[in-house]
Amino acid sequence: MATRIYLNRWFSVAYHYVNMIRNNPDGEQFEFFGTHPDPNHMSLLAADHAGVEPALYGKEYAEFCANYCREHSIDLFIPRLHMEEISRYAHLFDEIGTKVMVCRDINLLDAMVEKDRFYESLAGKELVEIPDYRVVSNAGQFKAAYEELVEAGHQVCFKPTKSEGGMGFRIIDNNRNALRDLYGYVTLSTSFEQAYETLASVEQFDNIMVMELLSGTEYSIDCVSTAEGELLAAIPRRKSTGRTYVLENKPELLDIASRIAQKLRIPYAFNIQVRYSNGVPKLLEINPRMSGGLYITCLSGVNMPYLAVQALQGKSLSPPSPEFGIQAGYVEQPLLMKQGL
Repeated sequence: MATRIYLNRWFSVAYHYVNMIRNNPDGEQFEFFGTHPDPNHMSLLAADHAGVEPALYGKEYAEFCANYCREHSIDLFIPRLHMEEISRYAHLFDEIGTKVMVCRDINLLDAMVEKDRFYESLAGKELVEIPDYRVVSNAGQFKAAYEELVEAGHQVCFKPTKSEGGMGFRIIDNNRNALRDLYGYVTLSTSFEQAYETLASVEQFDNIMVMELLSGTEYSIDCVSTAEGELLAAIPRRKSTGRTYVLENKPELLDIASRIAQKLRIPYAFNIQVRYSNGVPKLLEINPRMSGGLYITCLSGVNMPYLAVQALQGKSLSPPSPEFGIQAGYVEQPLLMKQGL
C-alpha cells in the first residue's frame, strides 16, 4: 500500500520534490496530496490529488491541515506555509497518526523565522560568524544605524527581520543615477535619501535589520538530518554566473553545517545560507525546510527530498556519499495542464 504524503502551500519547485520522492531508488510507493489557494499552481501538477486551501491563520490553519490529513488518511505531512503554527499545534497531527516534517522546538523555529532573534540566539556559540547589524523601527534609528555601519567601513543593506527569500532586501548605493535607472533593469539598490524619506513617512514601521553588505561568494548548504537532529548530509551549492551553480566540497562550510546540526538539532531538511566577506563565511539565514534550489543539489547523486522522507519515517539511515565538483543550471520547461479549453 502506498504511503500518503501531503504538501500544503509550497513553492513551484515542490513539483520537482514530489517527483524525486516518487521516483526514489528503492521503488517505494507514494501517493501525493497537495493544497494551494491557486488551483492552477505549478506545485499541484505533480500531486495525485489537488485541492484548494482557504485563507486561514493560526490555530485555524493548523486545524484545517489536521482535518485534511484525517479525511485523506495522510501518513506524512511536509508543510511549508505557517510552519510555526503547525509546530505549535503538532499534537493535532500526533493524535491522528500523521508524522509532520517540522521542527518541534518552537522557540528555535520562531527564532529562525525572525532573523534578528536568530542572530541574537547564536551570539557567543561560535557556530558561524554573524554580520554586523542593527535592528531599527523608525527613521531616526535607521539613520543612526546606517551612519554607524558606514563609519565601521561597511557598505550597507537592509531587509525586514521577518521575510522569505529576497523580499524587502535593498542595497544602499548613493551613486545611483535616476535617469539611468529608468532606462535600465529593475534593481535592488536604493540611495540612503530615498530609503530614509520613505521610512520617515511613518512614525514607526515593522523591524528592519540594517547590516553590512556581504560582497563575497554566496553559498547555500542543503542539509538533511534525522528526527533527532543527527546530520546525514550537507552539500554546499555555490552561486556562480547567471543560472549556474557549483556543488563544492568546501570543508569549512561542511564544518559550519556540522556545528549547527550538533548544537541546534534541526530535524529533517534545512538550508544554511552564508556569504563570504574578506574570506570569512558569514551567516545570512537558516531555513527550516527544503530550499528552492534543492533540486539542483540533488545532481550530486543524493536524493535529498527522499532522504528527508526516510528520516521522517524513522528509518535507519547511513550518510550518503555525494559527488562534488559538479556545475549545473536550470531552464524553464513547459508543462501541460489542461487540454480542450
